Amino acid sequence: MSTSIMNTYGQKNLQFSQGEGVWLMDDAGRRYLDGISGIGVNSLGHAHPNTTAVINEQACKLLHTSNLYHITNQQALAEKLTEITGLANCFFSNSGAEANEAAIKLARKYGANKGIEKPTVITFTGAFHGRTIATLTATGNEKLKDGFGPFPEGFIQCQYNDLASVEAQSSNTDIVAVLIETIQGEGGVNPANDEFLNGLRELCTANDWLLMLDEVQTGNGRTGHYFSYQAYDWQPDVLTTAKGLGNGLPIGACIASDKVADVLQPGSHGSTYGGNPLVTAVALNTINTILNNNLLANVQAMGNKLKNQLSDALKDHPQVVDIRGKGLMIGVELTKPCSDFIGRAIEKGVLICLSRDKVIRFLPPLIINEEEIDLLARTIITLIDGLGKES
Repeated sequence: MSTSIMNTYGQKNLQFSQGEGVWLMDDAGRRYLDGISGIGVNSLGHAHPNTTAVINEQACKLLHTSNLYHITNQQALAEKLTEITGLANCFFSNSGAEANEAAIKLARKYGANKGIEKPTVITFTGAFHGRTIATLTATGNEKLKDGFGPFPEGFIQCQYNDLASVEAQSSNTDIVAVLIETIQGEGGVNPANDEFLNGLRELCTANDWLLMLDEVQTGNGRTGHYFSYQAYDWQPDVLTTAKGLGNGLPIGACIASDKVADVLQPGSHGSTYGGNPLVTAVALNTINTILNNNLLANVQAMGNKLKNQLSDALKDHPQVVDIRGKGLMIGVELTKPCSDFIGRAIEKGVLICLSRDKVIRFLPPLIINEEEIDLLARTIITLIDGLGKES
């Protein structure tokens, strides 16, 4: 193992030399079905011809100028995202954590403009919003916080899927916003139920709080809608996204409604690389490829197929607690931690990851087809059956 790289990811024994579609190839030429797509990043798979063409074309023109100047691709991407969401404007960053940082700053400034001295954001148990100090404070996993305090003030944690715990804060005049994932990815592929989300929208409206949705992982087609909240008949006040937006290039976005579109002004926030000509060209192409190639329908069909196959085969399995998720964001919760499961899947030529130590997480590329879904499901079912025989 290299000692020149900080050991933040542990030992890595597998490396890939190239990819094509939903497949990755190692140095020996062995193929692996990518069931995790770079943790929800490679939405169009690997070496997609549209992405490759746009990168080549833009790289021959211009990579970076900074946000001191107008960037045509950035403007076009912002117009596309506001068209899709019905929101007002965008701030571009390099990651989901940075997009969430922008949302937190926006919420605090919104509160300060109202004369609130200690603007406070409600977050939830099980949440994951990033690894910066502020987004780590907003995260609901104490294990990830160990050793990184002291943390900033201005956050209150409520119970996920428990509307009463949020209602109990209605008299707190410091509250300015609610930050929530519609499906907790790192939190175990844990969906918020309809009653909870609808209730949050009503509570935020009634209390003049901002409803801020973290769609870093659930956005860009992952759940079968372009953004997962579009399954409902309301809009958020702020939406953050990243991961699948760039199909492998680093980009994040904080998208604001009319209510808070003018809160951040020149000098109040910024990003050196955010929204540069290259990443915005690729992101715009990613959106158009998803929308113009019926990939949202494919996500719904393939997601249902994978979930149904897993459910039919494992519903009575003694090692399986639950199978849940939406679209191509699916988790299988086991009765106990299964740290060696990733290695077993790799031996079978399939890449997956874990969340909460015992939830097998699937985030395959949105382009996955029926044959590939069958192979993914069959492999995982066989491996889980093997767990049962060992116990």
